Amino acid sequence: MRHFSDVYAHLRRQNRSQYALLAGCCFFSVLLITAYVCMMRAPTVLNVLPEGGDSRKQVMMIFVLAVIGCAVFTTYASGLFLRQKSRETGIFLALGASKAQVRRELFRDLSAISVGSCAAGAILGSPMAWLLWQIFRLCVVDTEEMRLTFDLSSYGLSLLFSLFVIVMMFLLGSRSVKRTNIIDIVQESHKSEPIHAVPRWYGPVGIGLLALGCVLGYMVPTFFVLVLHWYSPGWVDAIFYIPALAGLYMILLHTVVNGWNSRKKLYKDLIATSQMRFQGRQTVRNMLVMTLLIAGAYFGSFYVPMMGTGSMIGYDARPVDYAYRFRADQDIPQEQEVCALAEDYSVTITDFAAAPMVRLAVDGDNHIEEDGPMGVTWRKEYEEVMSSELFLSASGYEALTGQRVDLALGEIRGIIDTEGSKLGFASDAHILTNYITKDALPVTPLEPLRYDSLFGRYVMNDADFAALSAGLPDAWRETQICFNVENCAETYEFANALFNEIVDRSAIEVAQYNGWDPVIRDRRIAEEGAYFLDRENCEENGFTAIDYDQRDSSAFRLGWQYMPTFRILDKLDFVKTMAVFLILFIFIAIVCFAAVIVIAFTRCMTIALTNRKVYDDLRHLGASDAYLRRSVRGQVKRVFLTPILTGTALIYAFYVLMLTFNGGTPEITPSELAGLLSSTLVVAAVSALLYGVYRLTLKKVWEEIR
Repeated sequence: MRHFSDVYAHLRRQNRSQYALLAGCCFFSVLLITAYVCMMRAPTVLNVLPEGGDSRKQVMMIFVLAVIGCAVFTTYASGLFLRQKSRETGIFLALGASKAQVRRELFRDLSAISVGSCAAGAILGSPMAWLLWQIFRLCVVDTEEMRLTFDLSSYGLSLLFSLFVIVMMFLLGSRSVKRTNIIDIVQESHKSEPIHAVPRWYGPVGIGLLALGCVLGYMVPTFFVLVLHWYSPGWVDAIFYIPALAGLYMILLHTVVNGWNSRKKLYKDLIATSQMRFQGRQTVRNMLVMTLLIAGAYFGSFYVPMMGTGSMIGYDARPVDYAYRFRADQDIPQEQEVCALAEDYSVTITDFAAAPMVRLAVDGDNHIEEDGPMGVTWRKEYEEVMSSELFLSASGYEALTGQRVDLALGEIRGIIDTEGSKLGFASDAHILTNYITKDALPVTPLEPLRYDSLFGRYVMNDADFAALSAGLPDAWRETQICFNVENCAETYEFANALFNEIVDRSAIEVAQYNGWDPVIRDRRIAEEGAYFLDRENCEENGFTAIDYDQRDSSAFRLGWQYMPTFRILDKLDFVKTMAVFLILFIFIAIVCFAAVIVIAFTRCMTIALTNRKVYDDLRHLGASDAYLRRSVRGQVKRVFLTPILTGTALIYAFYVLMLTFNGGTPEITPSELAGLLSSTLVVAAVSALLYGVYRLTLKKVWEEIR
């Protein structure tokens, strides 16, 4: 070997494992981020997730956690690689090589590793996302809506992350060569990053700060909106989570340095604890990233059991098997045609009820948003004609439900669900107005009624109903139909046929998005010149226009204002209706759990490689294999167990907090409680998987140091 490059190339071949580890970490991180971005920005997903909706915010929140986790992971891997290379660098400098020569060879390596691994990860990210999606389609559900397409602009985020990885590696490499003390460079690979004395009160105080940060982070933005009438920017909301991050860091520090055993048991794990301390900073950083990713993964994986369990309980709780409504100017099947169709499918209708409804304007507070120096604020402005609601007469309500309601003149009662949810429905109107004739009636709202199949309607006195409905055209009149059948679970074909008949006979005038309101529409057109929920304006405002040809899509079934509620149809088509939501969050959970597994495995193998000589010395001093194995298990267990327990407890408690305060009164409904229990089963299944990975990692680490 006559040239410096030849010697460097020989050492590169001798240390292939170090190069492979760094390349693998960079490739895996870019692969996950690219796959996540491609899925998150896919038109297939964006068409279902409404702009500004909670689901899209949750997806973005978990994406931020994944980016932070992968960024820290790749930075750590790069630092570890350069620490291992430092001895070679120091020796070359001591033998007379110039820093320019060392830098040139190092940058050549870093260029090949960073550009090659990032390019491979970016190229293979979308095929991986597509392959997983196709597996879901094959194993779960396959509909026309599930046809996955990608947006090329999504690669911009992947490119930015790849650029971060490349620049970060070159900055760290440049810094490693710039140091002038050759002895320090030579000894760099043997240096540890210890954490010194950590008070034992870090543990309980950390738990307190973690709880405080979660409560503040969730509750303070709500306080800003409800009390200060201010929509705080995201960075302001994030500030209140800082105590949670500080508390989490303190918990991990306490775990690494002190452990949670009593002082009497400290000496039993002295070797494992001491070794964890010597590499404490690296270990804590990795455990922090793992905890955040575990929390994000469970946040995504809880979506399926929470949504599925709550929906199934809601379907079973409905008081009627079939319910639908239609405008009076539409030719929709009524009793005679429904009975004839039921006879064709050998379905027996046990009772059938229909009742007229009218759409009346109601008063309320208009929330007016304004841009100011502090951002977006809002104020209330009372409107006598604010929006519109559907009203039943007392006799009509009795015909539909069999429940008698006595209402005096001027009294009304809203209808909420049996669990008492008032989300999206105030039920406290005080002035009713016939929007056509402008006749107004002051009313007194009484305690709401509870009937799932009529959620969001009002009931009023028969005489008031007749007086205010006079002069209303058919477009402002509707009919509500409810009926039951024998053996509902065996009537899917009939339900599907009736659903298709209703859709086929609905005119384009009623192909409106859920929430479309004629009163609000007139006001918006008068003030702004357009209404954002009109069909021609839906897409530009982040909503999918209702299309009768896409009647099996999530956008149609969740968004159409006149979507029927047929118990058997909703139950059996639940997965098909919610397919995009379910598969998206399952995919997110898989990405985050995969990142956790790779980070934990890599960290444990690094511990094994770093401590191999220590364990060899202990073996020569007489330590038994049983003692050494217990020491190894103590280190690997902390790397796995602490982040998993902390992340799981954190997200479970945060979910309980959200469910408790997401309604008008602080409570958890029975369906939400059932969802939490189902989520516990998910935790048990994932924990079993992670335990298997832990056992495999422990085996590999033990084989490495034997």
